[in-house]
Amino acid sequence: MPTAKSDSEIAQAIFTVNRHAKTAPDNHYLYTLKKEALNLMILKKRALKIGLHFSKNPQKSQQQSSVLVKCGNYYFHMLPKKEDFSSLEHLGHLDDTYRNPPSRMNLKVAKEILRVLTGFEPQKKEVTASNFTKSYQPRPIDRFYSPRKSYFD
Repeated sequence: MPTAKSDSEIAQAIFTVNRHAKTAPDNHYLYTLKKEALNLMILKKRALKIGLHFSKNPQKSQQQSSVLVKCGNYYFHMLPKKEDFSSLEHLGHLDDTYRNPPSRMNLKVAKEILRVLTGFEPQKKEVTASNFTKSYQPRPIDRFYSPRKSYFD
């Protein structure tokens, strides 16, 4: 039976996963793990929704808001639900001077903590021939080109 993790350990694991998700080539699993962990922590009242912030880089709209969540000593942003706009205070633009505390946790350890907490497993990809690309692509053969001829011939 896995031992119960403290709020600060879980928050540190979420922070580590979130930091790696920003640069990962396939970040879907990492962001889903973060979202599921934060939703579970909010549901268990171990994390608290603070308010709404304007997003720094809105997707396809002029303005977009995100929910500020406090978990342990860390703050995270997540997508708002409809009821968040009526129940949470809007805090305006986010404070660029604040930074989360530094964290030193291995990504593998962080993913395992969140996987055990949420029960969310990564999707297994089927290995097929179409998943692989040829590293060598032969040049098309030109009928009129003869490699034996040179300029001096």
